[in-house]
Amino acid sequence: MSRPTLEVADIFRRHGETWRKENTGHLSLGQLRVMSAIEACRTATLGGHVERCEECAHTRIAYNSCRNRHCPKCQGHAAAEWLAAREAELLPVPYFHVVFTLPAAIGDVAYQNKAKVYGLLFTAAAEALTTIAADPKHLGAEIGVTAVLHTWGQNLDHHLHVHCIVPGGGISPDRTRWLRCRPGFFLPVRVLSRLFRRPFLEGLATLHAAGELQFFGELTKLDTARAFRSYMAPLRKAEWVVYAKRPFAGPAQVLAYLARYTHRVAIGNSRLISASADEVRFRWKDYRRPGKAKVMSLATGEFIRRFLMHTLPDGFHRVRYYGFAANGHRSEKLALCRQLLDTEPPHAEDDAGEPIEDTALPCPCCGGRMIIDEVTKNEAGGDSSYHEQRCCRQRARRQSRQPTDAVPAGATAAEASAEPDQ
Repeated sequence: MSRPTLEVADIFRRHGETWRKENTGHLSLGQLRVMSAIEACRTATLGGHVERCEECAHTRIAYNSCRNRHCPKCQGHAAAEWLAAREAELLPVPYFHVVFTLPAAIGDVAYQNKAKVYGLLFTAAAEALTTIAADPKHLGAEIGVTAVLHTWGQNLDHHLHVHCIVPGGGISPDRTRWLRCRPGFFLPVRVLSRLFRRPFLEGLATLHAAGELQFFGELTKLDTARAFRSYMAPLRKAEWVVYAKRPFAGPAQVLAYLARYTHRVAIGNSRLISASADEVRFRWKDYRRPGKAKVMSLATGEFIRRFLMHTLPDGFHRVRYYGFAANGHRSEKLALCRQLLDTEPPHAEDDAGEPIEDTALPCPCCGGRMIIDEVTKNEAGGDSSYHEQRCCRQRARRQSRQPTDAVPAGATAAEASAEPDQ
């Protein structure tokens, strides 16, 4: 697979320093770290290793990845592992794709209180789903929820929503039956919307009363309880957007879509068209007017600002699990689900004795196998990071255990590569 000719890293390297100077005092430490990591990704700054072809002795330098979860080039392997794990947990039942979206009026409050409001979004969405599903009037069962946070829209603006993958049924209260939802129908969207709105607004009011929300700039007026109640009053009557639909191509398609952003944010390099000191042009889809992809132009500084809006708080988990999919008892509950559905669990393939896949790209000259010849130091003169050194050692051990024809000569990059991200 060929690399895009333009990357977010290129924009940051060419114009990031100027933009940082112009916005001194307005950037968080986390945003500065994200910029630095993306700029250094796969450059001599982070060190790397020299690869040599076993067949023709061609050499090349492979620089280390930054492994920052906001980098468009990193974490591809981790995303693939997440997708494979979730696909292995799918049950032989219909699944539904449910999306909970916060009103735009809450966007600014959320941006200034990311960890609190993003966490509350997860909690309210999960509570809405599990509460209505447990109601005997609707389903009367315990369901499982996989939820993924997205903070952006196609135009990179702040658009807060959480995607949920939910099976069309659940475990009965006495744990003896699998209760199915009506064919083609999951749960009433209007009821879901109101069940989502109530706990979210109540939780936000509780955070405000406890002094756990911070306000800056034009929002400082919301510090007082009266002003905050007045600001939130219209949202108590508005209809909040909840989307619920059975995916046409099945749950695996939705999981594949979500996997693209479980370990990355905002925009992929493949959508970028051009960049200059004045503007950045990229492809986007206007979902309000479906059809041909459009091209958006943003001032270069505005593009950088929008990208960094989606920097997540340190340690924040953007993928969460609820109900019988919760981490604490997922294996036990999934086993029960399969027992109730009278289906066998997927069998893990036994790889014992099989060649371990080499993750290196083949030689560009002859298609031969590239092996690590030496590990290079970073620009500061130090060794590569412990994690990078460990990856190199693991790959060297794999290569020593493989037959020399493990990567067929002439194999394409797409066939023979898998980015070794954690």
